[in-house]
Amino acid sequence: MSKPRYKVDLPRQQAECEANYWRLRKLLPGVSHAERWQFTVPVGDDLQHTRIHVLERSRFTTTVQITQVAPDATENRWLKAPKLTVRLYHDARLAEVLTWEHHRRLKPRYDYPNKAMYLADEKAQLNQFLGEWLSVCLRIGHSLETVGR
Repeated sequence: MSKPRYKVDLPRQQAECEANYWRLRKLLPGVSHAERWQFTVPVGDDLQHTRIHVLERSRFTTTVQITQVAPDATENRWLKAPKLTVRLYHDARLAEVLTWEHHRRLKPRYDYPNKAMYLADEKAQLNQFLGEWLSVCLRIGHSLETVGR
């Protein structure tokens, strides 16, 4: 028996992107003025920094890069910290993951298996991951000094 083909649940994905837009707006109240924000999140005995940097700003969109780094800037050799590029669509009030690491132009659905070994719902999972990451920053994160005002 074959597994049924994945179908994009557009209303669910739009709801996730809308929630991510509002999460980002809460974290970045001055998105139209500031260039960078930093948050620290306690993880066990360590602290992780989340940095949000504006890459591009236009009338209807803002593109930001969100990265996580250890405070001492050392990177674990076997596990890379997440790095996402996210576009906020101000007219539609949506925020969508555009890229992660070097992966670009994510499709809404992939056949599986595929050459890149993406999951069938790769894009939906990345937007869900972004939502979870932003929720943690909102719930237990602490804002650090804003840079670039």
